[in-house]
Amino acid sequence: MNSEEITNWLKELQKDICKQLEIADGTQNFVTETWERKEGGGGITKVIKEGSVIEKGGVNFSAVYGVAPDFLFKEKEHSISEGVFEKPSFFATGVSIVIHPESPMVPIIHMNIRYFEMSNGVKWLGGGIDLTPHYVNKEDAMFFHTELKKVCDKHSKNYYSEFKKWADDYFFINHRNETRGIGGIFFDRLNSNNEMTFEQNLAFWKDVGSAFAPIYTELIKRNKTKSYTSENKKWQLLRRGRYVEFNLVYDKGTKFGLETNGRIESILMSLPKFASWEYNFIPEPNSNEQNTLNLLTKGINWVD
Repeated sequence: MNSEEITNWLKELQKDICKQLEIADGTQNFVTETWERKEGGGGITKVIKEGSVIEKGGVNFSAVYGVAPDFLFKEKEHSISEGVFEKPSFFATGVSIVIHPESPMVPIIHMNIRYFEMSNGVKWLGGGIDLTPHYVNKEDAMFFHTELKKVCDKHSKNYYSEFKKWADDYFFINHRNETRGIGGIFFDRLNSNNEMTFEQNLAFWKDVGSAFAPIYTELIKRNKTKSYTSENKKWQLLRRGRYVEFNLVYDKGTKFGLETNGRIESILMSLPKFASWEYNFIPEPNSNEQNTLNLLTKGINWVD
């Protein structure tokens, strides 16, 4: 597939995911906004809000191009003559999703798959899916990771363990010393390697994108009718606060969007409608909240 075919596939993926999420929510539909980036390219932002299941969610497509920002290359690699440099151009396209549910019993989910290429011949795939439950349910965590492992194992016996560890390390809030949630898989700058060609990795990348809707709609079905209290809602807001901290401090996608003058409303779509911070909040010992904190750590094996 060339860049145009990849772009068209991503547009269709966006449509399909939105359709399945609308069915899962049952009351609201996505609102579509098309936007352009003055430096080149644009995107399609689809947002759903105030649903019976989804309080705020976005499924965003973008395809942007222009002069590559400095952090993506080294000037000495593009020297024309002494002291003169020619910056390469870039093209990047992807679909990015964040869903913030109304119920604290339904987990937050994030997915991003992206394709990037530069005029100097560099190209790669990136992406991943991670889950952020407000309350960690071990059966749901096992289901989530097992489904991701099936996708990985279809293509490489090494990908799940490698990309699961990468997710544990990436989705980590250093200043809190806790993971954002229960992780998932994460990979970046994936091209060819000793085991896989680029085209084989592209097939894996597409399967990751296609796995999102079946996995998350199942988690919605399992949890959307569970009852909850006002205390559960307060905890949800605190956990959303952690989500905000990660996205604004550590998230590479946010940084890339800001560095390339992306559309700010689409970049910050990942943030929840409501979140809160409470000074030095300490859960009750042996509470569901404390049990969740105990599981927000790296290296948990969820599939055995």
